[in-house]
Parts: sequence; C-alpha cells; structure tokens
Amino acid sequence: MNRKVVSFVSCWLATVVLPLPGASADEFRTPSISAMRVEWRGVLDQLRLEINARPAIAPGFTFASQRRVPASDPRSLPALVQLNAVTSQIFPGIARSPIPVLLPFDTANYLEARQDGAPASLSVARYQADFRPADVFHAGGSGYDAVFSLEPGAGDAMPPRTFAKPVEVQISGSMLVYDLADRLAGKGEPVKTLAGTFPDLRRFIREGYVRYAFTRFGIPYVVSIQCLDSVPRPKRLACREAYPVAERFLKALRVTGGQPSRPRNDITSDVAERPAAASSDFTYRPSGDIIAGSGARKQGGHADVTVYSQIRFPLEQAPAFAHSQSFAKRKAGAPVDEYPWQDNFCEARSFEVGQCASGYGHQGQDVRPGACPVDSKDGCDPRQQAVVAVRDSIVIRSQQQQAATLQVNTRTEHIRFRYMHMNPTVMDGDGLLNGRRVAEGEKIGVVSNYLDHPNGTSRHLHFDVQVFTRDGWIWVNPYITLVSAYERLIRGRGREIGPEPPAAAAVAHALPDDVMRNIDTQEGGGN
Repeated sequence: MNRKVVSFVSCWLATVVLPLPGASADEFRTPSISAMRVEWRGVLDQLRLEINARPAIAPGFTFASQRRVPASDPRSLPALVQLNAVTSQIFPGIARSPIPVLLPFDTANYLEARQDGAPASLSVARYQADFRPADVFHAGGSGYDAVFSLEPGAGDAMPPRTFAKPVEVQISGSMLVYDLADRLAGKGEPVKTLAGTFPDLRRFIREGYVRYAFTRFGIPYVVSIQCLDSVPRPKRLACREAYPVAERFLKALRVTGGQPSRPRNDITSDVAERPAAASSDFTYRPSGDIIAGSGARKQGGHADVTVYSQIRFPLEQAPAFAHSQSFAKRKAGAPVDEYPWQDNFCEARSFEVGQCASGYGHQGQDVRPGACPVDSKDGCDPRQQAVVAVRDSIVIRSQQQQAATLQVNTRTEHIRFRYMHMNPTVMDGDGLLNGRRVAEGEKIGVVSNYLDHPNGTSRHLHFDVQVFTRDGWIWVNPYITLVSAYERLIRGRGREIGPEPPAAAAVAHALPDDVMRNIDTQEGGGN
C-alpha cells in the first residue's frame, strides 16, 4: 500500500514553568495523532470509472495525464475541481476536505438527469439511494462528517422494521487518527456481501453504535448508526434493524468531492498553556481517582493525563466544580476548598465506554457552577449560569435532542465536545441545531437539570469529549482537559492532591432511577 503515515509524538506540556509543590512540570501531555496520506491516483481512477459509465456526461470532465504533475498538486486533478463545482451546490464547502469525500450520492446520474432536462427542484433523495438530503455535512482541514436519514418504508427491497422513526446514518473520514491505548481497537467481523467492494471492512458494535470501518485510498472511514443490541421496538432501533440500512448506505458510496492539500509532514500539536502563578484555592484529585466503590463492576477509574484540546472552559464564570453528581455527598457546612475536583469518567452507568476497565462508564464529566449546591434541583439561579462554546465549531444536533455536540475539524484536530442537560425546547428556540456555527466563548445555553423531562437530574452540565479513531468516534476522559481549561479561566495553576485515602472516601450509594439510564435514548447521553 502506497501510504505514508506521519506520526507526531506526544508532546509534554508546561515545560516553561517551574514545578509547584506536589506537581510535576510534565504532568499533562498532548494527544498522539497520526496523519495519513491520500492515494489520489486511485481516487482519479475510481472517478474516471464512475464518470465514463455515463457517456453523455463524460466529455464534461478532464482527466489530465498523471505523468506531468504529482497527484498531490491540484493542477493535475481538473476532474476533481469540476466534480467539486457540481457537488458543492448540494454539499457546501466540499472542496475544503483534504481527503476524498465518499457519500451515497450518484453524481453521474445526477448530471445526466440534469442534462436530460430534469428540474433542479427534483429531490436529491433519488440520487442518493433514497436517503434524505443530508442533515449535516461538514468538511474541514482534516476530513469530513455527514449525517443522512432513511425514512420508514423508504428504499426498494428494504426489509420491514419495527422502529418507527427515520434511521440516522453517520459517516466520517479523516486524515488525522488519534492514537489511543485501546484494548478494543481493531475488532469486528467481515461482511461477506460487501467484501468485494470493501476488502478490509469490519462490522462491530461499540459504545452504542453499530460501526462499519474500512480504508479507502489510504484513508480510514467509519459508517455508524446508533442502536441497541436488543429486540426491535417502535421507539428504539435494534442493531439488527440497522444492518440493512448501513449496508444500503455503503453500497451507494461514490467519490463526491475533496481537494488535495500539502502533505502533513510538518504537523505539530498545540501546546496547552498552564499558568505559571499558583491558584490560592483550586485543588484537584488525580485523573482516574474516582470515588471509592463508584466504578462499574467494582473497577476503578481511567487515569489519562492528556489535554485533548486547548479549550475555553464550558461555563462562563468561576467558581465551578467538577465532581460526582451521583455518589458524592458534601458534608454540611464544609468549605469549598475541602471539596476539590474529582474525576468521574468511569463512574457506574449502563453506557458502554471502552476506555474504562469495566467496559462501562459515565462517558464524560459532571460540572456544576459554584452557585448550585451538590444534588440541587433548584436553589440556584440558572439564568446567571451561562454555558458557552469551548471552541469555534459547528453544531451537530437535531430538534428535540437532549445532547448538543460541537465539532472542530482543522488541520491539527478532529474532535467533538458534547453538552447534556440543557432544555431541548430552549435549544430549539435558540437555533442550536445542525450546521450552526458558534464562536469560542459564545453563550449557547444555561446550566439546567433536564434528563427526559425538567427536574430529571441535579442542576449541572455533563461535558464529554470524543476523538476520531480507526474505530470511529470514541469517548475519552475529559477531566484533565477541563482542569487545564479551568486553570486558564482563573489564571492560576491548580494543585493536585490525593489520591483520596480509602478511609476518607465517600461511601457509594445506589444510583437513583433518574440517573441510571440505558443507552437506548436517541441521544445516547451520559449524566
């Protein structure tokens, strides 16, 4: 395989500040990411095959000789420029993708129909295997992401299903792959009916999604559908019902666009800054030090000192506290400085989290504003507790979904940040929906307590982080990323304390019913 993998090694942060008592200068690190190189000649060969199958439109495309200019130079790829000009009318910004964009869109059929006089108003669903127009399409410096839906009853020869809502299919392709210590990576089974087209295709169920991972033109792609590995239900998609939808999607994939960029030989990671001055009151327990007995199956936390992105803290103002909303009980009258931050990424939940030793966990971190007492369902003014965008990003969220996801797609990052517990009706009214662009620090909501209904949980923000891997989007521990962001917010470096002595650990209690949720909601969120 003519593929060059460019890896940049994890960099150690805070090398320019002196160590403080109880902390080492190299305690935080940046993620290790590999950059792939596209086999553009293979892309052109595939595109030529698809275009030449429609002789009526073939003269409109120019396939230059590959001997004159390297395929990494856009001058050698006029056919791709012509393709982008057509498909950008349906998928805006498609040329921003530095990798081949594979979508279930038959460009050749679309152009031939237009040439034969088909009206431009004709639904694009007929050109994309009956999938509706894209709910999300976002191309950026590292690749692209898209979400399509298939209505109940749509598609010829599709088996009937119990699930009564449209099935959402996600596809992501990325030049950047996050290198995680991942014991579950690379697993899966082949799909015999697709082996001829996708020789290395793997199908597997992971973290609430059935996923189809494959490599094409040197680039990893993952198609995924959120589902339950259970019996079909009208409101909950069973994975067995998702299989034929995903496979219809895969069979319809075509080269739809993309544009070469310079090779990523010079990729460097952004260094997360840590203040040199110490904070007088900010203390935090180590990553992985969850409350004793709070982990699923008696397992502990997942220690991860990675700052996955240099973000703005998700709450507008300090003070804020990151700790358990399900197991911790603050002692009456205890001062704030006796209640330090604590990781709860691997607390017991029914959600699959591959990074946790038990295989199950919380998916993210609970954060509450200082004005909200522990476990409070009221008692603080939510209007004064603004939630803000952590980065310049685009929103991935459909109407009435309980989760809002912000995605960053640049030359050095392909990462997602998810927010939970803001009221969906309010988010709908504020236009926090698919495709909206938000700026770092922009207010996107207020701290609330929504979980299926108002007052469904304590008043706090659930915040989590996902990164793109060869298995698709994987939850990673956001705790140190939040610690680093909070340090910048308060302009003071925190002091690590602990780990918590077992004798002083809070006694875990049974999770309340409003917190133990199966991952059968369409949002698939943690708490």
